[in-house]
Amino acid sequence: MKLGIDLGGTKIEIIALNEKGETLHQQRIATPKDSYQTILQEITNLVLKTESTLLKTGTVGICTPGAISPTTGLLRNSNTTCLNGKPFKQDLEDYLNREIAIANDANCFALSEAVDGAGQNAKIVFGVIIGTGTGAGIVIDKTVLTGSNAIAGEWGHNPLPWPNQNELPGIDCYCGKKGCIETWLSGPGFSKNFHLETKRLLSAEQIVSKAELGDETCETALTNYENRMARGLSHIINILDPDIIVLGGGMSNISRLYKNVPKIWHQYIFSDHINTKLLPPIHGDSSGVRGAAWIGAAL
Repeated sequence: MKLGIDLGGTKIEIIALNEKGETLHQQRIATPKDSYQTILQEITNLVLKTESTLLKTGTVGICTPGAISPTTGLLRNSNTTCLNGKPFKQDLEDYLNREIAIANDANCFALSEAVDGAGQNAKIVFGVIIGTGTGAGIVIDKTVLTGSNAIAGEWGHNPLPWPNQNELPGIDCYCGKKGCIETWLSGPGFSKNFHLETKRLLSAEQIVSKAELGDETCETALTNYENRMARGLSHIINILDPDIIVLGGGMSNISRLYKNVPKIWHQYIFSDHINTKLLPPIHGDSSGVRGAAWIGAAL
């Protein structure tokens, strides 16, 4: 049995999968606020309760924003800030009295879709989460590529390729740079740029809805968004040449992206023929927790 935990800022979710990837049990609870020890205890309780219910023990994988530093062994860059700077993996292993695996949410998403999702028949899968941020993971032959610095797939913190004059220098990114892909393609980034260009305060969802209703300004913004995504993903295709690119997160629900972006990216890709497919996820919001279960199963 494979147990996966998705540790988010608002909820902790557990899933139990059998060898075929079928769901045996799934449960969500609210994430305790600002209490590191309580989070460790709640995860432990979820694991032990699930195993008691199913009368089986399982491997455990954890999905969370952020990553374990290869240098210090401490968690970094998590939006559940009480986890940052803590030996989270070691402490949870002590609580559970077993080895666990841990990976960031983008890697778990990509692995889930590569194992039995949209990219299950592909050799190389690039999985992108475009929501409140923009992260990505790389899976080759059903194995997550982590990298020597544990930052493989950090696509969102590269500059937007081939910028137009009106896109320079770009808005500030929390990483300290300007004009990162995340500042253009995340939901909040899309909304913020729209406000700067039009003085209208609309969420990403509202911009998309109004474009569908014929609002010309919103339609222009969405067309520009598609072009920027095509430019950003063309770099990935030029370097990694994946079989499949899978989109997740809130912005992945914009159905026209899957038709329009591949029509644009050919002009930026260094090839006369492009086989790479852009696809929506099969498992949707469950990809993170399912990916965590698969990562734990590799122990």
